[in-house]
Amino acid sequence: MAQKYRIYINEKVILLTVKSPKIAKHYQKIDAEHFDLKIVYHWVDKQPGNLFYVLCDDAKAFLKKVIKKNTLIEAAGGLVTNQDGEHLFIYRNDKWDLPKGKIEKKEKTKIAAVREVEEECGIKVSKLEEKICKTYHTYIYKGEVVLKKIHWYKMAYKGKAKLVPQLEEGITDVRWFKKDEVSTIVKNTFPSIIDVLEKEELITSREALLSE
Repeated sequence: MAQKYRIYINEKVILLTVKSPKIAKHYQKIDAEHFDLKIVYHWVDKQPGNLFYVLCDDAKAFLKKVIKKNTLIEAAGGLVTNQDGEHLFIYRNDKWDLPKGKIEKKEKTKIAAVREVEEECGIKVSKLEEKICKTYHTYIYKGEVVLKKIHWYKMAYKGKAKLVPQLEEGITDVRWFKKDEVSTIVKNTFPSIIDVLEKEELITSREALLSE
């Protein structure tokens, strides 16, 4: 039984969990029985707090129901590490991010992940490694509440090619960061990116936004 999943709405998080959060007073509870993402999205967006949770018997099964009832957009991306142990980040929409993009029709997830990294950063990925995790966030697309599922992979790069940001995708900077510099990223990134960094143990503690 899956213990918990997260769905992000901008800077807010909805925790799907089989157990109440450790610091439950920091969270607002959302009723599982009447959960409708299209309604919840607008309600959560208007609330002053950032932390919400849904108590359910099986978080994975609950997430599957949410996916089935909503439009799902799938994307893929990666955390690239070079031979010096540095990690690749992009700067887009005034925040640090990881390269990623939508999976094209009939395109394999792994192929999409590598293609997006290469297009957005101007490098050639040397090696595709194991999958890190999946993240979920929801937003308005063409007037409809949609759910985006992103598949994240580890990747390796060997070389010294000049990084080239894909300007037409709104990327204004591409940069390598050492592990001890990742705190700079955490201060100005998306909550879902923090999930990826935590999975890869590049951060030891989560931001207050995600504390449980």
